[in-house]
Amino acid sequence: MAYELKTKETENSVIEFIEQVDRPKKREDAYRLLDLFTETTGFPAKMWGPSMIGFGSYHYKYASGHEGDAPLVGFSPRKAKISLYFAPGDEEARGALLQQFGKHTAGKGCVYINKMDDIDVEVMKQLIVRSVEFLQETYPHS
Repeated sequence: MAYELKTKETENSVIEFIEQVDRPKKREDAYRLLDLFTETTGFPAKMWGPSMIGFGSYHYKYASGHEGDAPLVGFSPRKAKISLYFAPGDEEARGALLQQFGKHTAGKGCVYINKMDDIDVEVMKQLIVRSVEFLQETYPHS
């Protein structure tokens, strides 16, 4: 049986999703991120799964044969922290930028922030641009 990817692009409204964010400050940050990602990528925001706002997309295929589609970059204003999604597999470039990013924690594919005021927006733009370029180079036929 093929692995079914949970995070698929949907037709759900990004604005309606952001409006459901319960904390006013987090909602305001989500709108700031929406503008920042839209402006930096040139892609319209789309909902991916129930809670991720993604920009652009690429088709990946691993050596294992697993394949699917994913947004180039994205974010999700979750209850605890805001999750930022940048390109997986580009650890070196991302690591260098994250050193100048501001207060955050990082997982394998995610960077987590508490609020926009904690981070350097110019570094965020560089992270977004680098992710999009890396994925478009790695998966050129997406």
